[in-house]
Amino acid sequence: MRLAGAAGHDGWPLRAFDWPAEGEPRGSILFQTGRGDFLEKYLEAFGHWHRRGWTIAGFDWRGQGGSRGAGSAPAAAAALDAMLADVAGFAARWIAESPPPHVLIGHSMGGHLVLRLLAEQAVPVAAAVLVSPMLGLRHAPLSPAIARGVARMAVALGQAGRPLWGTREMLVRQANLTGCADRYADETWWKETQPDLSLGPPDWGWVAAALRSIARLAAPGVLERVTPPVLLIATDRDRLVSAAAIRAATARLPHATLRMIDGAHELLREADGPRLEAFAAIDAFLAAQAPAR
Repeated sequence: MRLAGAAGHDGWPLRAFDWPAEGEPRGSILFQTGRGDFLEKYLEAFGHWHRRGWTIAGFDWRGQGGSRGAGSAPAAAAALDAMLADVAGFAARWIAESPPPHVLIGHSMGGHLVLRLLAEQAVPVAAAVLVSPMLGLRHAPLSPAIARGVARMAVALGQAGRPLWGTREMLVRQANLTGCADRYADETWWKETQPDLSLGPPDWGWVAAALRSIARLAAPGVLERVTPPVLLIATDRDRLVSAAAIRAATARLPHATLRMIDGAHELLREADGPRLEAFAAIDAFLAAQAPAR
């Protein structure tokens, strides 16, 4: 795997990577992580696809991981529209330079932004996979409109940079993400070894931006513009994103398949049972929708 620098749409320095296939490439995957993630968390997933002949690429979102930049990381991490512009430019170069078929895969916030990219721009890819995509946040009993209003008010009151929770709530973080203690410990090891990789909990600025972006994607006629086949993988036990919103989006997408798996939010980093089920579903979907050329 090779690390390299890349530039966002406005010149923001991004830490990118690529892992060329050995021998004749099966195709190319562009993988984008969730909020607060970094590429090292998904080395195991990259290895799975690389062994199957895929060339893999991606980058850390601005404001997090190795793309913190010189500016305010919390502000950058809330700039979802800027992130969308970054991935649009990166994907255009990736499609021009990497072997087909081309596949987009996104986890959580990454899945949300991948779907916005497909809905708002004509991206010539063979297929897309969205894993626990952020198509709605878990904010019950508040309705989406009320949740957006609360977040806007918090920002207006100068609380944009205030974290939603503190140290005590962080104790339940593993249960929210994965049932695999070893994989959670792997993330912790990377953060202890490279403290700059740790972003911390979301703040009100990020929540407000995320809810605005979710509303934009959910607007009438937007999802219906997505033309590539899409596989959505989710879980009813997700404590971070809304399984109901994922089901609703699946029903609106023209060519979508939904696979529900019993696990936590990070299904690609779960215990082997749900994790391998997720990879098997992705492999079967890509074999059918993005066959080797």
